[in-house]
Amino acid sequence: MNTPLTTAMIFAAGRGERMRPLTDTCPKPLLEVGGKALIVWQIERLARAGFRTIVINHAWLGEQLEAALGDGSRWGIKLAYSAERDALETAGGIAQALPLLEKDGKAQVFVAVSGDIYCDFDYARLREPAQRLAMMDEPGMHLVMVRNPPFHERGDFGLVDGRLSLDGAPRFTFGNIGLYDTRMFHALPRGERRALTPYYREAIAAGLVSGALYEGLWENVGTPEQLRTLDAVLAGAGREHAAS
Repeated sequence: MNTPLTTAMIFAAGRGERMRPLTDTCPKPLLEVGGKALIVWQIERLARAGFRTIVINHAWLGEQLEAALGDGSRWGIKLAYSAERDALETAGGIAQALPLLEKDGKAQVFVAVSGDIYCDFDYARLREPAQRLAMMDEPGMHLVMVRNPPFHERGDFGLVDGRLSLDGAPRFTFGNIGLYDTRMFHALPRGERRALTPYYREAIAAGLVSGALYEGLWENVGTPEQLRTLDAVLAGAGREHAAS
């Protein structure tokens, strides 16, 4: 398998319980910061990096996502939707979306990102690790790590010399941006709830996961207060940019 990295998936099926009451009537990825929906910031960055197909899974108020985003033509890309009656979590969502992620039934390396994060990450940086993954005999992963936020001071995994470990140091937090090989999910039955965490741990223990530290702006937008704070930061940045 040696294919160009042109396909991405945005996870958008969650209910957003901590963001209530805002998410009672609006899917979390459509909440706005800096004048745009969270998910639109991600779509724009992926489109600028050369991605041509973006698969979006949805469950809660998914029809609003499809109505708001359309077919992707305004960004010069194709948006495809993977509808879930009940949210299937990350691994279950990938398994459900495999027919949309793979080209002509052939395994693909793709990037996946949560629809409720905000970051300035340049997705073009993933092309080199994607090529490495595509050449591996066994399916692996590449995870983008960030410095530990106050709410997760212990971090998730160790990162040394571009390799992730379960117990090593220094430890960083998974930034919800990753490269995955669809072969890893072929055995999963469609329509079942499955978390991705066991797959991370199994692949890391087997030495199949690379990683890189991203130190730019990154926010996991989980509560209305975090949303307001980020909106103020972006508004301030916009005023500074206009004045310069």
